[in-house]
Amino acid sequence: MRLQTIGASVASLMVLTMLSAGCAKKEETGTATRAEQAAARAEDAARRAESAASRVEAAAQRAEAAAEKAERMFSKHIRK
Repeated sequence: MRLQTIGASVASLMVLTMLSAGCAKKEETGTATRAEQAAARAEDAARRAESAASRVEAAAQRAEAAAEKAERMFSKHIRK
């Protein structure tokens, strides 16, 4: 969950950078292009971070379910 927040923050920061670069003088087209490319890379990285975070969260849920199942199995054997 924390990675999603970080990814969204990075993406929003890059969007702001891209917008500010778009408002810059036309003489700085090279800088604007580089800023747009950096913003696109940051958005892509944010999407990858969100995807990784969801995979980690799903794995954590599976591990928690397996631990609960193992605990139930163990407690059944102790009662006997």
